[in-house]
Amino acid sequence: MLFEQIAKNKRKTIVLFVGFFLFMGIVGAALGYYLLSAWIPGVVIALITGIVYAGYMFSQSTDVVMSMNHAQEITNSDQAPDLWHIVEDMALVANVPMPRVFIIDDPSPNAFATGNDPEHAAVAATTGILSVLTREELEGVMAHEMTHVRNYDIRLQTIAVAMTSAIAMLANFGTHFWYFGGNRRSNDKEGNIVAMVASILVLVLAPVAATMVQLAISRNREFLADAGAVELTRNPQGLIQALNKISNSEPMSDENVSPESAALYISNPLQTKKLTNLFSTHPPMTERIAALKRM
Repeated sequence: MLFEQIAKNKRKTIVLFVGFFLFMGIVGAALGYYLLSAWIPGVVIALITGIVYAGYMFSQSTDVVMSMNHAQEITNSDQAPDLWHIVEDMALVANVPMPRVFIIDDPSPNAFATGNDPEHAAVAATTGILSVLTREELEGVMAHEMTHVRNYDIRLQTIAVAMTSAIAMLANFGTHFWYFGGNRRSNDKEGNIVAMVASILVLVLAPVAATMVQLAISRNREFLADAGAVELTRNPQGLIQALNKISNSEPMSDENVSPESAALYISNPLQTKKLTNLFSTHPPMTERIAALKRM
């Protein structure tokens, strides 16, 4: 079952990579037509941007994501003994290498894992989660993150973060250019007007569509990671209690979390009561806790 899940995630990574590049090509075509009345230059620029950005994220994913979330690395157990030893224990149980460990200075309890594979993984925990959770509860959270590492969820999510960020960057460039009048070379022919309107719609809606794909991936992974945490700890109560505490806390500060990486966290760090399930980075906490109670 485990190896089947890992293999499935590796296949999904390839599909996601190809799908996002095709989507990026569409955004590039819209950008090219909007700015130059020619879609081919836009596609070329978009694909080059995507390749460079994806390559950079693959080689520097941990440092990039941690920087986006203002996380500081700890390099020995003296700096945060409980967190260090719990991560070490859970990595051993999950049979993955000890990941790099980071701390985010934020009072809201939360945590996430990132990286390209188990050999280049990292976990981050907020100061809030270290102060609020008991050792048993923190073990459940870190077991959840080690499951993401073991199952190669981190690679899938890293690609989603990279591609979503690249698409948002291209779309933002086009919409910001709007303020300067956009492409003034188009004449008033009906066909050109329709194409221009379609291009604008793509640029406006592309970041939303890319984010929804990313969020759907994250929601599906969270249930599996919760189950994996129980498998590693043999104690569902630890994670249940941790999720209860996390769900009743305030969201993280906007300064300490990047919206593009919100889906990586064990609980949406930006969540508000106004969010619907469609736009939530995670399944409802009540459903996750109910599933854990049935184990």
